[in-house]
Amino acid sequence: MAKKFYVVWAGREPGIFTDWASCKRSVDKFAGARYKSFPTRAEAEAAYGNAGASAGGRPATRKKSASSAASSSITSASQIGGTDIAIFCDGGCDPNPGRAGSGVAVYQSGKLTQLWYGLYNANGTNNTAELNALHQSLVLAKQTIADGLSVSIYCDSMYSINCISVWAYGWKKKGWKKSSGEIKNLALIQEIHGLYDSIKSDLTLKHVKAHIGVEGNELADRMTMVAVDEKEPLFVQYQDKLDVSALLRMRAG
Repeated sequence: MAKKFYVVWAGREPGIFTDWASCKRSVDKFAGARYKSFPTRAEAEAAYGNAGASAGGRPATRKKSASSAASSSITSASQIGGTDIAIFCDGGCDPNPGRAGSGVAVYQSGKLTQLWYGLYNANGTNNTAELNALHQSLVLAKQTIADGLSVSIYCDSMYSINCISVWAYGWKKKGWKKSSGEIKNLALIQEIHGLYDSIKSDLTLKHVKAHIGVEGNELADRMTMVAVDEKEPLFVQYQDKLDVSALLRMRAG
C-alpha cells in the first residue's frame, strides 16, 4: 500500500501525520475537525503551510500567516526560543467543573522573570480557565510588542488556540454562530479573539504538550493551583522568590 501523509488543520493536535492512527486520534469525535490525506510529504507540507487549502472539499475559514499559526506541538525545551520573550499559560480546575484558576510564566532571553496567577472561579471549567490564561498572555504580549520586543506564547490547550486563531474567523463571518449549536464561552472568546487579531502579525502562538517536563508549562500549571488555593479573583504577579526547583515541587494541576 502506498504511504500517505495526513494534514490536520483543526483537531486535538494540528500538524502533518505519517500514519492514519495518529491522525485519527487527533480528529476522532473532535467538533469541526478538518483534515485530508496526500500522496507525498511535499504536497502535505504545501497544503499545511497554506491554511487556505481545502479539507474534505470544505474551504478553510482563512489563510493564516506562518507567524501566527500553531503549526506544530512543542514537545521539548529545546524547541523553545527564537523570540525575546516567551510566555507560557495554563488553566486548571479542581475538579472540572469546579474551582478554577489561571497561571502564566514569563521568560526573557531564556530566564524566568515573572509568574502570574489568579482569576479564581468557584464554579469554573478547565476550558474557561485556559481561555483566561491565554487572554492574560495576550495582554502581556501586547505590552511586550509595544516595547519593541518579539514574543511567543506557548499554550497547552488546543481548544483555546483554535477558538481564538482558527474557528473565530468562521464564527464571526456567520454572525458569531455555528451550525452545530451554541458557541460556549462566546463573550470571552470574542474579547480574546479581538485582542489576538490586533497583534497576530507580531506574535508567535504555539501549542506545547502538557506535563512533559517543559519548565515554563510546568510553572504556569503550578500557578493555576496557587490561584485555586488562594482563591485569588484578580490576576496578580507572584511575589515570592523565583526558585524554580522549589516551585516545581508545589502542587500540580
